[in-house]
Formats: sequence, structure tokens, C-alpha cells
Amino acid sequence: MDQTPPAAASGIPRPLFVFALLYGGMTVLAGVLGFKQIALPLGFTTLAVEAGIIAFLMLVALSSTISQLYGGATANKLVFWGFAPLGLSILLIQLVLAFPPSPQMPAENLAAFETVLSQTGRIMIAGPIAYGVSLFLNVWLFERLRGSGDGGGGLWMMLRGGFASAISQAVDTLIFITVAFYGQFDIVPLLIGQAIAKVVLSFIFVPLIIWLLVKLAGDGRAPLTAT
Repeated sequence: MDQTPPAAASGIPRPLFVFALLYGGMTVLAGVLGFKQIALPLGFTTLAVEAGIIAFLMLVALSSTISQLYGGATANKLVFWGFAPLGLSILLIQLVLAFPPSPQMPAENLAAFETVLSQTGRIMIAGPIAYGVSLFLNVWLFERLRGSGDGGGGLWMMLRGGFASAISQAVDTLIFITVAFYGQFDIVPLLIGQAIAKVVLSFIFVPLIIWLLVKLAGDGRAPLTAT
């Protein structure tokens, strides 16, 4: 009797399988981490950003890595299927918030839970829109800059990863802040500050993450095997 797992039978490369798992987790985690503002010291200055950028930069790096190893079409499929954990997490959060709390739950714990996970309708709309546009744009830019010959690897792979991330993150900021907060307050200072921070972080972290993930993947073609 064949004991080969379905993933192995379908020939899914091991790195792609692992990267897809990480990608799905990051789509959910980015929204939760975003509730904390962090200060990142960068020598001459300190960048104030929402912590969700850490997970979102991982999404960008993962999509670029998959584009590098398996092509833009595969990366776009991953971005598309990323809507599944993102949408499901939003629905489950709303379902849990709708349930009455246990009387044994301390009031301060309940207040903290609802503060972190409660979102306005505009924010829930803004998140998926910004996610989709920025991640598809990232893959498109990364592929357009690929070139020929060695497939755009090495230093050029890292540079185009940083460039694609910087542009896509600026677009992500513009869409999210505009859809979520336009008309509630002056969004220009927030737009400028967040865009600058995300562009700087894109050039600092994303190229290194892509390089590391590609190295960890090896040739990127090893299929999953039964254990």
C-alpha cells in the first residue's frame, strides 16, 4: 500500500511547501502585530512604525523568493491564496468577539482583548485591498526587473527585491491609510512617516531575507518525500 503523502505524490518542492506555510501564518500575524507601535533605532534617527511591518516584509520577501525560484505565476498564486487565511482570520475574530464573554474572565483582560482585535469596518476593508495590490505589485516588479542570463540572481536579485519591496510598501501605505482613515484626521503626516519608514526597512531587510531564503532552499527543486 502506497504510504506516500499527497504533497509528495504531487511533486511539491519541499522549499515551496515550507514557504507557503510561513506565508499563510504571516498573513494572519501581520494584522495582530500592527496594533503595537515600535521605535527602530537606525543610527542617525529612530523610525516609528507599526510592528505589523515585520510580518509584512516577510510576506514580501517570501513572495519574491518564490518568484525567483519558481516564477512569477507561482508567486501570484501564493499571493492569491493568501486571501484565504486572511479572510478566515477576520471572520473568526468577528465570531469570537460576538460571543458573550465568560463571567470568570477579568474585565481588564476582556478590555485588552477587544481593544486589540476590534477593528472598524473601514480597517477590515483597507487591509485586504492593500495586501492584494501591494503583493501582486511586488511580484510584478520583481519579475520585470529579473533580466536574463543567470535569472537575475546574486546581488541583482537582492537589489531588485529591495526596490520592488520599497515601491510596493509605499503603495500599501497609501492605500491602507487612505481607505482606513481618510476624512477622520489629517493623514498626510502619517502617510509620509510610514512610507519613509517602510521604504528604508525594505532596502535594509528584504534583500537579506530573500538571499537567506534562496540559500536555504538550495536548488529549490527537491520534492517532499515520505518519512
